[in-house]
Amino acid sequence: MNVLFLHHSCFIVELDTKVLVFDYFNGDRVNGYHFKGILPRYDADTPMYFFASHKHQDHFDMDIYRLTEYYENIHFIISKDAKLSPNFMKKHGIDPSVREKILYVSAGEDYVVDDMKIHTFLSTDAGVAFAVDADGKHIYHAGDLHNWKWEGAGDLINGKMERTYMHQINRMEDSYYDVAFVVLDPRLEQHKFKGFDYFLKHVSAKYVFPMHCWQQFSLIDEYMSRISNAAFTGRIMRITQENQIFEDLE
Repeated sequence: MNVLFLHHSCFIVELDTKVLVFDYFNGDRVNGYHFKGILPRYDADTPMYFFASHKHQDHFDMDIYRLTEYYENIHFIISKDAKLSPNFMKKHGIDPSVREKILYVSAGEDYVVDDMKIHTFLSTDAGVAFAVDADGKHIYHAGDLHNWKWEGAGDLINGKMERTYMHQINRMEDSYYDVAFVVLDPRLEQHKFKGFDYFLKHVSAKYVFPMHCWQQFSLIDEYMSRISNAAFTGRIMRITQENQIFEDLE
Protein backbone atom coordinates (compact mmCIF):
# COMPACT_ATOMS: atom_id res chain seq x y z
CA MET A 1 0.00 0.00 0.00
CA ASN A 2 1.26 3.45 -0.96
CA VAL A 3 -0.04 6.72 0.44
CA LEU A 4 0.43 10.01 -1.39
CA PHE A 5 -0.14 13.29 0.40
CA LEU A 6 -1.14 15.85 -2.21
CA HIS A 7 -2.09 18.82 -0.07
CA HIS A 8 -4.26 19.93 2.86
CA SER A 9 -6.67 16.99 3.43
CA CYS A 10 -6.18 15.29 0.07
CA PHE A 11 -4.60 11.84 0.16
CA ILE A 12 -4.34 9.08 -2.38
CA VAL A 13 -4.22 5.46 -1.25
CA GLU A 14 -2.86 3.02 -3.82
CA LEU A 15 -4.05 -0.52 -3.08
CA ASP A 16 -3.51 -3.82 -4.87
CA THR A 17 -6.49 -3.50 -7.20
CA LYS A 18 -7.69 0.10 -6.94
CA VAL A 19 -6.85 3.71 -6.13
CA LEU A 20 -8.74 5.77 -3.54
CA VAL A 21 -8.64 9.59 -3.64
CA PHE A 22 -9.92 11.55 -0.66
CA ASP A 23 -11.04 15.20 -0.66
CA TYR A 24 -9.21 16.35 -3.78
CA PHE A 25 -9.47 19.95 -4.95
CA ASN A 26 -7.49 22.09 -7.35
CA GLY A 27 -4.78 23.98 -5.48
CA ASP A 28 -6.01 27.45 -6.38
CA ARG A 29 -9.59 26.99 -5.17
CA VAL A 30 -9.04 28.50 -1.70
CA ASN A 31 -8.55 32.24 -1.43
CA GLY A 32 -5.18 33.22 0.02
CA TYR A 33 -3.55 29.83 -0.56
CA HIS A 34 -1.69 28.13 -3.36
CA PHE A 35 -1.62 24.37 -2.78
CA LYS A 36 0.82 22.52 -5.03
CA GLY A 37 -0.49 18.97 -4.98
CA ILE A 38 -0.54 17.30 -8.39
CA LEU A 39 -3.03 14.55 -9.06
CA PRO A 40 -1.14 11.64 -10.70
CA ARG A 41 -2.45 10.08 -13.87
CA TYR A 42 -2.94 6.35 -13.77
CA ASP A 43 -3.73 3.94 -16.59
CA ALA A 44 -7.14 4.62 -18.08
CA ASP A 45 -8.50 1.25 -16.94
CA THR A 46 -7.43 1.69 -13.29
CA PRO A 47 -10.37 1.38 -10.87
CA MET A 48 -10.56 4.89 -9.35
CA TYR A 49 -12.69 5.91 -6.37
CA PHE A 50 -13.02 9.57 -5.45
CA PHE A 51 -14.36 10.45 -2.00
CA ALA A 52 -15.56 13.92 -0.97
CA SER A 53 -16.46 14.37 2.69
CA HIS A 54 -18.37 17.64 2.21
CA LYS A 55 -18.84 20.61 -0.09
CA HIS A 56 -16.29 23.07 1.34
CA GLN A 57 -13.90 24.31 -1.33
CA ASP A 58 -10.89 22.84 0.48
CA HIS A 59 -12.45 19.37 0.29
CA PHE A 60 -14.50 19.16 -2.90
CA ASP A 61 -13.97 20.17 -6.52
CA MET A 62 -16.61 19.42 -9.12
CA ASP A 63 -13.88 19.12 -11.75
CA ILE A 64 -13.25 15.60 -10.50
CA TYR A 65 -16.31 14.65 -12.55
CA ARG A 66 -14.46 15.62 -15.74
CA LEU A 67 -12.05 12.74 -15.11
CA THR A 68 -14.71 10.39 -16.51
CA GLU A 69 -13.49 11.54 -19.91
CA TYR A 70 -10.26 9.61 -19.26
CA TYR A 71 -10.90 6.89 -16.68
CA GLU A 72 -13.02 3.97 -17.81
CA ASN A 73 -13.73 2.64 -14.32
CA ILE A 74 -14.26 5.62 -12.04
CA HIS A 75 -16.65 6.06 -9.13
CA PHE A 76 -17.52 8.96 -6.83
CA ILE A 77 -18.60 8.64 -3.20
CA ILE A 78 -19.83 12.11 -2.29
CA SER A 79 -21.47 13.58 0.81
CA LYS A 80 -25.06 14.61 0.08
CA ASP A 81 -24.37 18.22 1.02
CA ALA A 82 -22.14 18.43 -2.09
CA LYS A 83 -24.89 17.25 -4.44
CA LEU A 84 -25.13 19.22 -7.69
CA SER A 85 -28.31 19.50 -9.71
CA PRO A 86 -28.39 18.03 -13.23
CA ASN A 87 -28.94 21.50 -14.68
CA PHE A 88 -25.95 22.92 -12.80
CA MET A 89 -23.72 20.09 -14.01
CA LYS A 90 -24.92 20.51 -17.59
CA LYS A 91 -24.36 24.27 -17.42
CA HIS A 92 -20.75 23.67 -16.42
CA GLY A 93 -20.09 21.17 -19.19
CA ILE A 94 -20.23 17.97 -17.17
CA ASP A 95 -21.71 15.02 -19.04
CA PRO A 96 -25.08 14.02 -17.50
CA SER A 97 -24.03 10.36 -17.63
CA VAL A 98 -21.60 11.11 -14.78
CA ARG A 99 -24.53 10.97 -12.36
CA GLU A 100 -24.68 7.20 -12.84
CA LYS A 101 -21.20 6.95 -11.30
CA ILE A 102 -21.99 9.03 -8.18
CA LEU A 103 -23.11 7.61 -4.85
CA TYR A 104 -24.35 10.31 -2.47
CA VAL A 105 -23.93 9.36 1.17
CA SER A 106 -25.33 10.45 4.53
CA ALA A 107 -23.85 10.20 8.01
CA GLY A 108 -24.20 7.06 10.10
CA GLU A 109 -24.84 4.72 7.18
CA ASP A 110 -23.24 1.66 5.59
CA TYR A 111 -22.65 1.33 1.86
CA VAL A 112 -21.13 -1.18 -0.55
CA VAL A 113 -19.41 -0.03 -3.73
CA ASP A 114 -18.11 -2.90 -5.83
CA ASP A 115 -16.13 -4.93 -3.27
CA MET A 116 -15.58 -2.03 -0.86
CA LYS A 117 -17.44 -1.55 2.40
CA ILE A 118 -17.95 2.04 3.54
CA HIS A 119 -19.24 3.44 6.81
CA THR A 120 -19.89 7.14 7.36
CA PHE A 121 -19.64 9.10 10.59
CA LEU A 122 -21.33 12.40 11.38
CA SER A 123 -18.97 15.33 10.97
CA THR A 124 -18.89 18.05 13.60
CA ASP A 125 -18.67 20.64 10.81
CA ALA A 126 -20.26 19.51 7.54
CA GLY A 127 -20.85 16.26 5.71
CA VAL A 128 -19.28 12.99 6.82
CA ALA A 129 -16.13 11.13 7.77
CA PHE A 130 -15.31 7.88 5.97
CA ALA A 131 -14.25 4.43 7.14
CA VAL A 132 -13.41 2.24 4.14
CA ASP A 133 -12.58 -1.46 3.93
CA ALA A 134 -10.86 -2.24 0.63
CA ASP A 135 -8.38 -4.89 -0.51
CA GLY A 136 -7.96 -6.06 3.07
CA LYS A 137 -7.05 -2.58 4.33
CA HIS A 138 -9.04 -0.43 6.74
CA ILE A 139 -8.85 3.30 6.08
CA TYR A 140 -10.27 6.28 7.95
CA HIS A 141 -10.55 9.82 6.58
CA ALA A 142 -11.92 12.42 8.99
CA GLY A 143 -13.03 15.07 6.52
CA ASP A 144 -13.92 17.87 8.95
CA LEU A 145 -14.83 15.61 11.86
CA HIS A 146 -12.85 17.34 14.59
CA ASN A 147 -13.05 19.00 17.98
CA TRP A 148 -13.53 22.53 16.62
CA LYS A 149 -13.03 24.47 19.84
CA TRP A 150 -12.50 28.12 18.93
CA GLU A 151 -11.12 30.91 21.09
CA GLY A 152 -13.98 33.25 22.01
CA ALA A 153 -16.74 30.81 21.08
CA GLY A 154 -17.73 30.31 24.71
CA ASP A 155 -18.02 27.31 26.99
CA LEU A 156 -21.53 26.39 25.85
CA ILE A 157 -20.65 26.10 22.16
CA ASN A 158 -17.20 24.62 22.70
CA GLY A 159 -18.55 22.16 25.25
CA LYS A 160 -21.19 20.90 22.86
CA MET A 161 -18.58 20.59 20.10
CA GLU A 162 -16.28 18.56 22.31
CA ARG A 163 -19.04 16.20 23.44
CA THR A 164 -20.18 15.61 19.86
CA TYR A 165 -16.65 14.92 18.69
CA MET A 166 -15.94 12.55 21.56
CA HIS A 167 -19.18 10.68 20.89
CA GLN A 168 -18.23 10.05 17.26
CA ILE A 169 -14.66 9.01 18.09
CA ASN A 170 -15.86 6.73 20.89
CA ARG A 171 -17.88 4.83 18.29
CA MET A 172 -14.54 3.82 16.74
CA GLU A 173 -12.97 2.41 19.90
CA ASP A 174 -13.53 -1.18 18.79
CA SER A 175 -12.25 -0.49 15.28
CA TYR A 176 -8.79 -0.86 13.80
CA TYR A 177 -7.45 1.22 10.92
CA ASP A 178 -4.34 0.52 8.91
CA VAL A 179 -4.31 4.18 7.88
CA ALA A 180 -6.05 7.15 9.48
CA PHE A 181 -6.12 10.72 8.19
CA VAL A 182 -6.88 13.01 11.15
CA VAL A 183 -7.32 16.79 11.49
CA LEU A 184 -4.56 18.85 13.12
CA ASP A 185 -5.48 22.51 12.58
CA PRO A 186 -3.23 25.38 13.78
CA ARG A 187 -6.06 27.94 13.77
CA LEU A 188 -7.50 26.50 17.00
CA GLU A 189 -4.63 28.03 18.98
CA GLN A 190 -4.56 26.58 22.53
CA HIS A 191 -7.06 23.88 21.51
CA LYS A 192 -5.19 22.82 18.37
CA PHE A 193 -3.95 19.46 19.68
CA LYS A 194 -7.04 18.29 21.57
CA GLY A 195 -8.94 16.54 18.79
CA PHE A 196 -5.87 14.81 17.38
CA ASP A 197 -4.76 13.74 20.83
CA TYR A 198 -8.17 12.30 21.67
CA PHE A 199 -8.19 10.24 18.49
CA LEU A 200 -4.77 8.75 19.25
CA LYS A 201 -5.83 7.81 22.77
CA HIS A 202 -9.10 6.14 21.78
CA VAL A 203 -8.67 4.63 18.31
CA SER A 204 -6.31 1.89 17.18
CA ALA A 205 -4.55 2.93 13.96
CA LYS A 206 -1.19 1.78 12.62
CA TYR A 207 -0.34 4.87 10.58
CA VAL A 208 -1.83 8.25 11.53
CA PHE A 209 -1.44 11.10 9.06
CA PRO A 210 -2.07 14.65 10.33
CA MET A 211 -4.00 16.77 7.84
CA HIS A 212 -5.77 20.12 7.45
CA CYS A 213 -2.60 21.85 8.67
CA TRP A 214 -2.90 24.76 6.22
CA GLN A 215 0.68 24.14 5.02
CA GLN A 216 2.09 24.55 8.55
CA PHE A 217 3.84 21.18 8.68
CA SER A 218 6.00 22.27 11.62
CA LEU A 219 2.85 21.79 13.69
CA ILE A 220 3.39 18.03 13.43
CA ASP A 221 6.83 18.23 15.01
CA GLU A 222 5.48 20.60 17.64
CA TYR A 223 2.84 18.07 18.62
CA MET A 224 5.32 15.20 18.68
CA SER A 225 7.74 17.16 20.86
CA ARG A 226 5.03 17.57 23.50
CA ILE A 227 4.31 13.87 24.02
CA SER A 228 6.56 11.25 25.54
CA ASN A 229 4.47 8.17 24.73
CA ALA A 230 6.46 6.28 22.09
CA ALA A 231 3.36 4.28 21.19
CA PHE A 232 1.83 7.55 19.99
CA THR A 233 4.82 9.08 18.25
CA GLY A 234 5.60 5.85 16.43
CA ARG A 235 2.19 5.92 14.76
CA ILE A 236 2.37 9.50 13.50
CA MET A 237 3.56 10.01 9.94
CA ARG A 238 5.74 13.09 9.50
CA ILE A 239 4.48 15.16 6.59
CA THR A 240 7.04 17.76 5.52
CA GLN A 241 5.82 18.85 2.10
CA GLU A 242 3.10 18.56 -0.49
CA ASN A 243 3.31 15.72 -3.03
CA GLN A 244 4.99 13.53 -0.41
CA ILE A 245 4.94 9.77 -1.02
CA PHE A 246 4.90 7.07 1.66
CA GLU A 247 5.67 3.77 -0.04
CA ASP A 248 5.19 0.12 0.87
CA LEU A 249 3.17 0.59 4.04
CA GLU A 250 2.21 -2.82 5.41
